[in-house]
Amino acid sequence: MILVTGGAGFIGANFVLDWLAASSEPVVNLDKLSYAGNLHNLDSVRGDARHVFVQGDICDAALLERLFAGHQPRAVVHFAAESHVDRSIHGPQDFIQTNIVGSFRLLEAARGYWSRLPADARAAFRFLQVSTDEVYGTLAPAEPAFSETRGFEPNSPYSASKAASDHLVRAWQHTYGLPVLTTHCSNNYGPYHFPEKLIPLTIVNALAGRPLPVYGDGLQVRDWLYVRDHCSAVRCVLDAGQPGQTYNVGGGNEKPNIEIVHTVCALLDELRPRADGQGYACQITHVRDRPGHDRRYAVDARKIERELGWRPAETFASGIRKTVQWYLEHADWVANVQTGAYRDWVQTQYQSAESAESAPSARQAADAGA
Repeated sequence: MILVTGGAGFIGANFVLDWLAASSEPVVNLDKLSYAGNLHNLDSVRGDARHVFVQGDICDAALLERLFAGHQPRAVVHFAAESHVDRSIHGPQDFIQTNIVGSFRLLEAARGYWSRLPADARAAFRFLQVSTDEVYGTLAPAEPAFSETRGFEPNSPYSASKAASDHLVRAWQHTYGLPVLTTHCSNNYGPYHFPEKLIPLTIVNALAGRPLPVYGDGLQVRDWLYVRDHCSAVRCVLDAGQPGQTYNVGGGNEKPNIEIVHTVCALLDELRPRADGQGYACQITHVRDRPGHDRRYAVDARKIERELGWRPAETFASGIRKTVQWYLEHADWVANVQTGAYRDWVQTQYQSAESAESAPSARQAADAGA
């Protein structure tokens, strides 16, 4: 069994679904169900006894201790994080609490559990920190892509909190011997992406006839990674990565934001044309750039290919078409995450961490929260 934190969020839910599609090994899924956590992301595994869902906070040390003691995971895959840069600028406290304090609590719970394991299980245990390329800072236009040896230069409260979390993970390896792995991924896109980020926001706003906001000149460059390729990379690192090592995960798709928006508009023109015959690009609106906006990110992912044999399966063209088609086919999901009804439903249907059993059966947990 593995313990996944943040497994109802965008990347975490895709990982849980991907894991259960490829493996018979159960997953304990711990998620606070903050605004971007959504149990509807996991509807396809509802009732699956391999999926144990627990609603709770990684800052809750007592809950973490119960989960480790009750479920005896062989590995932790740590996705849980506050992750939106704009929100971190306007309200950094939550990012400090979840990304730094929460990671500390999780590391301490994992260390306590790991230290009591028999020698063979202790040697096999892994703690995988899923991080971001934003910890590296920003790149000049002609500068080489981020390698794993580049120093951290975070420029937003979000990236600073993730960098701090990464430093804690490294320290727990070097100080205590906890066998850790770290991945730094580029910008993810794909199904179940909360519509605050560029691609889903563009799709949702375009279909609603609203302006499509683009920061500044729109020439900020990002490397885009289809989320299910990211999931396969995380599985690969968990299976074969060397403890103490960091692996960059990228899609090899450096593109400016304005090009991304135009690509989405062109796909919508093809798949769901506007009634008035105009192209969706007429809705593009440039807005004031956000404070401290990094100009370019790009990751050098040759290490994970060279050492572990991983490469992305999707091109940007294939991945973005799948993404747009998914949003067109899942209008109900979009509507649910944009209303307060989902939060009310969760509150009445699912137990909170305070009432969770220390070791619920897989069937009980699946019925209660999958």
